[in-house]
Amino acid sequence: MNQPSQQVLLRIGLPKGSLQDSTVNLFQRAGYKVDIRDRSYFPTLDDPQLEAILFRAQEISRYVEDGVIDIGITGHDWVIENNSDVHEVCELEYSKATRNPIRWVLAVPEESSIHKPEDLAGGIIATELVDTVKRYFAKKNIPVRKVEFSWGATEVKARLVSAIVDCTETGSSLRANKLRVVDTILTSTTRLIANHQAWADPVRRHKIEDLAMLLLGAINARQKVGLKMNVPKDKLSELLAVLPAEKSPTVNPLADGQWCALEVIVDEIVERDLVPKLSRAGAAAIFSYPLNKVIP
Repeated sequence: MNQPSQQVLLRIGLPKGSLQDSTVNLFQRAGYKVDIRDRSYFPTLDDPQLEAILFRAQEISRYVEDGVIDIGITGHDWVIENNSDVHEVCELEYSKATRNPIRWVLAVPEESSIHKPEDLAGGIIATELVDTVKRYFAKKNIPVRKVEFSWGATEVKARLVSAIVDCTETGSSLRANKLRVVDTILTSTTRLIANHQAWADPVRRHKIEDLAMLLLGAINARQKVGLKMNVPKDKLSELLAVLPAEKSPTVNPLADGQWCALEVIVDEIVERDLVPKLSRAGAAAIFSYPLNKVIP
């Protein structure tokens, strides 16, 4: 029998579908080995205190609220749509393809005569985000005829109904389908959410906070690299001046008393311009390395 410390503390809902691969990748960079077998809804994690289940992102906030699972990863949009009473632990800035937020937009064909939400009075709107869209029009006092649920391929329906509300990350699908944005209904990012009872339990909360720290660390590391180099001591001040002002490097002496080792974390996009400057300023044996986690 497992010792108490090895028993499952938390059941976590992971999103199945468009967010699945990027979520697995995030967990792996945070230090967790995730194994999802074909057609299985029960991934295995190499942490005996975590038990994972795959759900559609649309369902996760309801299951967290009801206590079916303790924590879950889902979009803020589905928390809003389900009107779920959950604790949002942290924002996780990642999505299917980028770190950009998801936007739910009210869209029409480019040639449509509709240019503002008020033009949709008496119209039919197709969307997956039915309750949120209903609240949007009610708040604006616009009496639409119907907000109907779309089972997918929502962009296609823009020419069959008055307008659609669909999510976009890059806008490429809207452009490909020759759609024009009338308004943004909601901006959403991925969240780690918890059941209120799990969050109130000190033991489970401690585990949730540890998980959040590691996931955020993996996200922080995505666009950063580590730089290591050897620096002549008489050139150290000059080299420090080359580094971005907000960076505080680690400096250690070397066996050769005339040299020291310098290590710093920088944005990946900065590295390509920074390395030649460091070399010209006297740094030697410069190398960069990828990072899995950066904990502030």
